[in-house]
Amino acid sequence: MTGLRVLPGHLAEAHQRALLDELREAIGRAPFFTPVMPRSGRPFSVAMTNLGPLGWVSDRSGYRYQETHPETGAPWPAMPRTIVDLWRAVSGYPDDPEACLVNYYRAGARMGLHQDSDEEDFSAPVVSVSLGDTAVFRIGGTQRGGPTKSLRLASGDVLVMGGAARLCYHGIDRIIPGTSRLLDEGGRINLTLRRVTRAVIE
Repeated sequence: MTGLRVLPGHLAEAHQRALLDELREAIGRAPFFTPVMPRSGRPFSVAMTNLGPLGWVSDRSGYRYQETHPETGAPWPAMPRTIVDLWRAVSGYPDDPEACLVNYYRAGARMGLHQDSDEEDFSAPVVSVSLGDTAVFRIGGTQRGGPTKSLRLASGDVLVMGGAARLCYHGIDRIIPGTSRLLDEGGRINLTLRRVTRAVIE
């Protein structure tokens, strides 16, 4: 699919562990929360938090980006330099990401097919980093209900959705327990890097 790139093992294990240490420090200041679906209030099966100047949240009033944690009211922690450097290396986009979603998938957690469409500029790709247990990732086309294909994302893999793939429906069918020893507690952490606002051209 044009614009979809998978970089297997892009982060070596030592780099994964170093990044995980940075993430744990940030999560201590911006703890995981459980988002809920708009209108229904049904909770997601994943826990999440954010890094960077903007964070994505979902509650009964809708999906949106905001500058503060919905439970603590504090600003989101800054993104680790490792994450920003990764974006610069693989995104092909001139400006840095503004949001890094941090999703934690315990055994049994999943993410239904959805589009990443709450941003202003779709010319910037979405960059995803997998840490921990392998995930079964599913991706379709730009219309809901079309054919899909699945692939496995292991710890250290990086996925880039740009170009024609930027608005494709995608999700996580399941996590395969025991496929990584990176997280002592098991499960998978997924980092999703996004540019939210339109870049200002001077």
